[in-house]
Amino acid sequence: MVFGNLEVNDPIFLGPMAGVTDWAFRTICAELGANVTVTEMVSSRALVYKDKKSAALLKKNAGSLCGAQIFGNDPAIMAEGARLALEISGCDFIDINMGCPMPKIANNGDGCGLMRTPELAGEIVKAVVKAVDVPVTVKCRLGWDKGNINVLDFTKRMEDSGAALLTVHGRTRSMLYSGVADWDMITKVKNQLSVPVIANGDIVDGQTALRCLKRTGADGVMIGRATFGNPWVFADTAKALKGEDGYERPALARRVDVAVRQFELALQDKGEHIACLEARKHFAWYLRGVAYANYYKEQISSIQKMEDIYRIAEGIRRDLQ
Repeated sequence: MVFGNLEVNDPIFLGPMAGVTDWAFRTICAELGANVTVTEMVSSRALVYKDKKSAALLKKNAGSLCGAQIFGNDPAIMAEGARLALEISGCDFIDINMGCPMPKIANNGDGCGLMRTPELAGEIVKAVVKAVDVPVTVKCRLGWDKGNINVLDFTKRMEDSGAALLTVHGRTRSMLYSGVADWDMITKVKNQLSVPVIANGDIVDGQTALRCLKRTGADGVMIGRATFGNPWVFADTAKALKGEDGYERPALARRVDVAVRQFELALQDKGEHIACLEARKHFAWYLRGVAYANYYKEQISSIQKMEDIYRIAEGIRRDLQ
């Protein structure tokens, strides 16, 4: 698949998720088969105002194509934010968030709120395309709510404004992450556009990815929440797309090793305090479905230092393998 001047085989994307897809987790996912990753969303206004915390979110991972995702609703600010994001990160492309459904974002006219103002969204894409020399992509939803599904007109406008690729989550803003993703609407989007379309929503393993691609004709898939504690979903998806038998998750000891490596990378990136606070949710995710893990989940909830992580990891290997 080609978008702009970039080419990717087996386009399997890690979806951008605030508070999850930091540099450490993206690095792990890229090592395990995510061919394209995208940063957490960053406010264009915060970048323009030189906010250091926002800039830190844009660290580019190795091992995959990597996009920097920005959000905002002012074309000039978005253009300057995109330029700064590219300068800070050296990323391969700029992704514009027009799909975030959370009230504090969407109700402010950012994220999925832009689907209510398609003309403004088009002006934003035009301004960002003009400001940077890398491909510009857009992630959106089906529309604001069931009574306002405008994804067909919206995505056509984005393509006409210069977007090199569209990712469509098959839910409306009001659905958040509930209900069932409408893959048939993604099919309609794919049928009307000439740029690549990436399908997102309800893709949880290799088989669902395969069914989604067959159903929609999309050029690739984006996997989001199914990656929590399971970066091996990318290897499973790659095998399924090649028609090979499914990929078995590694033994628990190997999963724990990968979790610890992720937290060590986070330590390098953010320091011990933040890395350990964030390890609490990630480590618990890695233990999903593991029998008799509640004792260790309780310990995980109070991790303070890296030595806690190493102690808990050793206990899990010893007692639960």
